[in-house]
Amino acid sequence: MNAIQLFHDLTFYAMYVAAALAVFLIVERQLFFWFGSRDADKLLHSMTARSNFKPQLDPAMLERKTVPVQLVREALEAHTAVSDQTQLQDLGEAIYIAGKSRVNARLWVLDTIVTAAPLLGLVGTILGIIDTFSVLASSGISDPSGVSKGIGTALYATALGISIALFGLLFYNYLRECADRLNDQLKELLLRAAGVVHGNSRDGQAGRGDRHPMQAVR
Repeated sequence: MNAIQLFHDLTFYAMYVAAALAVFLIVERQLFFWFGSRDADKLLHSMTARSNFKPQLDPAMLERKTVPVQLVREALEAHTAVSDQTQLQDLGEAIYIAGKSRVNARLWVLDTIVTAAPLLGLVGTILGIIDTFSVLASSGISDPSGVSKGIGTALYATALGISIALFGLLFYNYLRECADRLNDQLKELLLRAAGVVHGNSRDGQAGRGDRHPMQAVR
């Protein structure tokens, strides 16, 4: 096997690996967004104003491990530890940025696969055609079927690369939309978490005494 044939085969292996990685990322991110959006919806529903327009929080939701729940817990703890409004806004922004980075994690890998797959396919096609012409130069056209097979294999590389890119692009745009929607839910959750703390603080001042905001929602 010459070097050109070796590199030609390696481009196919690289595209197969890219396709498998794309499928794994699509499944993993879809599950991440599904569980995160589900818990965000439940939190938003539980923090909707119930009686006397005072938001409440379902304490059972605070035990989950998803990003929306973790952000709400951090926001409640921040409101407990810090009283300065400017510091609270900075902490809220930092909490949101940390959550957003987790929401957008690994999407760049899928974007890279979408960009690189057609290029790998093109490289495979070029190497396959070069290898075919090398065979023609050494042995002539004594076997036309072998030449046709070589050209067909070379063109298959481009078709495979474009197919991987189209598949990845479709799901990348869908996952990008899911990420944007979840980020919007995180913003709303942080705002409503502040309303829960303020509502509990007003209740404490009205006659129940000062209580820890995390205790007030339990």
